[in-house]
Amino acid sequence: MDFGPLTAFGIVLVRIGMLVAMTPLLGGSWAPMPVKVGLTVILAVVVMPLITLPAMGNMATIALVVAHESLVGLALAMSVRIVLGAAELGGYLVGFQMGFAYAAIVDPQSGVRNNVLAALYASLATLALLGTNLHHQLLRLLVATYETLPVAAAASIQPSVVETVMRMLGLIFVTGLRLAAPVVLVLLFVELVMGVTSRAAPSLNLMMVAAPLRLILGLVALGIAIRVVPPVMTRVGSWGLELGAQLAHALR
Repeated sequence: MDFGPLTAFGIVLVRIGMLVAMTPLLGGSWAPMPVKVGLTVILAVVVMPLITLPAMGNMATIALVVAHESLVGLALAMSVRIVLGAAELGGYLVGFQMGFAYAAIVDPQSGVRNNVLAALYASLATLALLGTNLHHQLLRLLVATYETLPVAAAASIQPSVVETVMRMLGLIFVTGLRLAAPVVLVLLFVELVMGVTSRAAPSLNLMMVAAPLRLILGLVALGIAIRVVPPVMTRVGSWGLELGAQLAHALR
């Protein structure tokens, strides 16, 4: 029995499956497993006629091809993960400053413990990316990588991968700080005012009113500043795709 076509189809599933499994826009950890498997198979069936597969000599060659395909799929998935990671960081900083760090929950998108504002920022970012059809751009990028990064056993990690990873981390921290800055600055001003008041009137029990005042003013500032999350995520989404493509090409 010839297992060549089955092996070829299995190899095509690797890059696509890694992308679907690791990208919240397509599947991620929250989507049911049958949905992710079905989407992976459908995409593989559509993409397979466009792909030229190399000859598979032995198991060692197949293992190298699978490893290369997994790295490329993971690199493409990181293009979306860094954008959502930036939103989660911004929400976490805001929630920590407001005192929401005591009420941590398990975020279904990332699978880790986050405060409620981190989950809220991540959900808003996901809706913004879906609203701008970033998942369509991601699928087009996936198809384009099969032309620029064909399925092959010979692969090497380029030195540019270090610079690309650093730029990804920079995008996460800079964007997260920009999202959190308005609320954090307001709460910092509140802390300064309460500190000056406590020094001017030591008899006042500010410990009793500090937490409610911080929470109320923080929620007011959050209601004003949270409107910038969707446009910022829309702008940063294209940068994330560009960095993901650069990371994938560094693994050629």
